[in-house]
Amino acid sequence: MNKIRIITFFVFLGIFAATFQIGTMSTVSEEEARTFMEEFEKLVLDIDAFGIFTHNTTLALPMFIPGFGVAWGLFSAWSTGFAFAAIVLMAPELSEIPPLSILFLTPFGLMEIAAYSLGISRSFILIKAITKKINLIPFIKPTLIEIGIVVGLLLAGGYIEFYMIEFAQEEGLTDMPGL
Repeated sequence: MNKIRIITFFVFLGIFAATFQIGTMSTVSEEEARTFMEEFEKLVLDIDAFGIFTHNTTLALPMFIPGFGVAWGLFSAWSTGFAFAAIVLMAPELSEIPPLSILFLTPFGLMEIAAYSLGISRSFILIKAITKKINLIPFIKPTLIEIGIVVGLLLAGGYIEFYMIEFAQEEGLTDMPGL
């Protein structure tokens, strides 16, 4: 069971990353990018580490819902990639950053993709068990443990992301809110 669980996790990690990458390649109109940036700036204006954690957790927890969680997780991956495309349109200097590097080369990115992949893959495992009419009682404990791991990863990731943003702004590395 553990071997299949690990394989499922990595399969969905790859699917999440591919879906995010597809989102980054989306065509974004200037109007869409401007609208997104206005909403994004409102969202991150007074955000702190706990706000980042709360936002990411509200995205991650529905990913555990059997079946729906897979669709929700992949939509979240695509829309995050689309958001990256909108940001790049408004700040072309960011086009030099490979989008997947944000997921795989930042500590908070690794924590977030691991958390989301746990949720999405657990959703898949649960819906598979439901369709095969397998008793779900044995799935309760591992699911609760994984939810705890996801909350812990996102809490740590939120604080790391917040402090990296603060550091970048203090050092003048960026003048965009939230980056």
